[in-house]
Amino acid sequence: MSTAPGIRLENLTIGYGKTAIVSDLNIEFPGGKLSMVVGGSGSGKSTLLKHVLQLQPSIDGKIFFGEHDMDSLSRRENHCIRQRTGVLFQDGALLGSLRLKDNIALPLREHTRLKEEQIMHIVKDRLSMVELGHALELFPNELSGGMRKRAGLARALVMDPQVLLCDEPTSGLDPVMSAELDQLLLEMMRHFDMTMVVVTHDLASMRALADFVVILGEGKCIYQGTIETLEKTQDPYLRRFLDRAPEERHAPRLTMPPLDPAMLKRNCNNFLGEKETVRKGG
Repeated sequence: MSTAPGIRLENLTIGYGKTAIVSDLNIEFPGGKLSMVVGGSGSGKSTLLKHVLQLQPSIDGKIFFGEHDMDSLSRRENHCIRQRTGVLFQDGALLGSLRLKDNIALPLREHTRLKEEQIMHIVKDRLSMVELGHALELFPNELSGGMRKRAGLARALVMDPQVLLCDEPTSGLDPVMSAELDQLLLEMMRHFDMTMVVVTHDLASMRALADFVVILGEGKCIYQGTIETLEKTQDPYLRRFLDRAPEERHAPRLTMPPLDPAMLKRNCNNFLGEKETVRKGG
């Protein structure tokens, strides 16, 4: 049985200032499982992660880390919660002025009394885990997008967290690299006792990884449960989302008039000839 804490949201309303993005969330991300939060762009997925991390104050409601009410914790207790939480940010969030080995070592130097030799041993272990053992001396701008994602994951794991939060881990990656990162997350769940919450818009990742699914839309939680139950839904919104079907339109999308060439600051007609903008279909 898992000893990793779950994350519980009670009547939670999240947003910025007084503007609510998602309201009245009552969700329990199960401990020791991989949960995925999915939804359309602007539905509040990343905003939810910021609130769970206490980077943004909630408008209303409560967040529990295991049995701990996050609003009632002292600064010291909150620090302890964060120390057991790893985060993979959407862009990796590596520090450009530090070599990769120093980016990964940063949490260990900040929060432990380990000697430098011990720190480097852990750093090499985590980088080897994500197949970046050869990149110790490289700077972030010398890494590809996929490498930065994996490096961010290595840093998220360096403190042996009980909870791992991932914001869009496969965004911007090609299909092969996305599948490899999915496989890495799956292997981690098989070998480590941790609670994982992954924010994504990637339906392939959701179907490959999720033990528990939360779907946000229309300013609320419109589904929470297993992937098996979700696949059987006949809810029109959920079916459009799962089938990647656009909402039916009864008005043309492209109605803007062509740009008047006389309004351009530089006349290129002598070089390229007269420009004629043609709208197909009349």
